Order: sequence, then structure tokens, then C-alpha cells
Amino acid sequence: MKFFVDTAEIDEIRDLNALGLVDGVTTNPSLVKKAGRDFLEAIREICAEVEGPVSAETVALDYEGMLAEGRKLAQLAPNIAIKVPLTWDGLRACRTLSEEGRMVNVTLCFSANQALLAAKAGATFISPFVGRLDDINLDGMDLIREVRQIYDNYGFETEILAASIRSVNHVKEAALIGADVVTAPASVLRKLAEHPLTDKGLTAFLKDWSATGQKII
Repeated sequence: MKFFVDTAEIDEIRDLNALGLVDGVTTNPSLVKKAGRDFLEAIREICAEVEGPVSAETVALDYEGMLAEGRKLAQLAPNIAIKVPLTWDGLRACRTLSEEGRMVNVTLCFSANQALLAAKAGATFISPFVGRLDDINLDGMDLIREVRQIYDNYGFETEILAASIRSVNHVKEAALIGADVVTAPASVLRKLAEHPLTDKGLTAFLKDWSATGQKII
């Protein structure tokens, strides 16, 4: 499974990238607002930091507007993945941009039917929003499971990018189902290494080592 970090904060990206955990980055207008950065400047800096795909979102709602914005974003760096919404205009833009050889991330997916359309439109990534489905008392992982089955049934190459990840359990479940990518906040990715028994065991080992009076260096 590939790990994308869902942020526009360059320091968070650098810290995780130093650990070898960042396969890509996803951003959106809300994350850019939170970071308080100029959008284009932030995207350029992120693209220079990581080698993998960096999703940058269009904000136009019409086909022509998405094409114009997508093409401009693609000029920022070769690893840009253009994000378009799962609407008819977004799917049409996905088809055109994909045929131009650009990576496209179709976002705001909430149903298996939508995911099927995105794959047929040539999407590089489909982003089902797990947490937002959980918020309305639906199981977001059911959607990941359905999309995985459909894509496997027909050999679609579109990668399932599990988004709106809220917890380490979301990451684990997405991995068990077979999502290709998970994008999560830096805080969630860091928690993947945490376990109380690891901490307890380390404390016991260090106590016993101290009692020996020895040193390695």
C-alpha cells in the first residue's frame, strides 16, 4: 500500500518524507486555507519535496474551466495529479486530461457507481471518502470493498485512493481490503507506529539494562 499524506503543510511532509513514508501528497482548498499559503507556491514547493504524485485540485465547476485550471496546474511540476470532482463535467475533464497523458485524481466519490464511471473515464486515482460516509452512519469501508471488487472484475487500472481517513483502524481496514493508496493526515500516519505494549516493553527492557550497569558505547 502507498501512503499519501493529506496536508499542505510543508514541514509535515518533510518530516514524514525523511522517514521514507511519503509516496505522494494530496491537497485541497481547505488544507491550503489551513496552511495559510499561496496555493501555487505551496504546490510547487511540495512537488519539489516529494517524488510521487501531488494532487492539486481545480475549483472551476464547468468542463472548460477545469481543463484550463488543470493544464495550468500540470505545468507546475511533472508529478502533479489534477483533482477534479465526480460530476459529469469532472468526468469529461478527466477523460480529456487523461488522454493528454496527465495524472487525474477524481475526488468526492461516495458510491461504487461513481467509481465505475471514473475508471471508465480514465482516472489515475479514485478518491472514495471513507470518513464522511461514516459521519452519516454508513460504513465507508463498504464502499472501498465494493470498488475493489468492481475494479478487479474488469481489470480497471484506476488506483483506489482511500480518502477522508480518520483513524489507524481506517488505514488497517483499507489495507486489508486492498486499497492501492491511503491518504491520511500526518497525525494518523504517525500513530501507526504506536502501541501501549511497545512502550511497556521498552520501559521494562531499559530498566533491566540499567540494572546491569553496562554500556554499549
